[in-house]
Amino acid sequence: MASAAQPLIAVLNGPNMNLLGQHEQGFGGAATLDDAEALCAETAEQLGLAIDFRQTNSEGELISWVQEARARAAAILINPSGYAHSSVALMDALLATDLPVVEVHLTNIHRREEFRRHSFVSMAADGVISGFGINAYALALSAIAELLEAGDA
Repeated sequence: MASAAQPLIAVLNGPNMNLLGQHEQGFGGAATLDDAEALCAETAEQLGLAIDFRQTNSEGELISWVQEARARAAAILINPSGYAHSSVALMDALLATDLPVVEVHLTNIHRREEFRRHSFVSMAADGVISGFGINAYALALSAIAELLEAGDA
């Protein structure tokens, strides 16, 4: 749990991220979700942040976690996976948080299929980081730390 000196960042992952490193090697490399969590924990510690790292294949559960973050987190880092392109409900939940939100995609979504180039989640995000593999998580945590420090979000 985060202390007053360590703001809690909800790191939320959407569908199929549990298969990271097991399928479509070109879309995430060999890194696993456990690798992403370890990178987030290490990066958060360096930045003076705490994380609550979660993954679900359920849209409803992901939305519930976003709503829950309103009361317990300082910011949300979200890899919505396929829900980025389809979930207006997820966008609405993120907009209702009034928290800083950074959206992450491991691949450059603009180099993939046309339908992946639009993200509803981006409409609720302060920023989007894509195309850097699991390093996108570390970049996003750094961006969140800057947003929290500046009080801009």
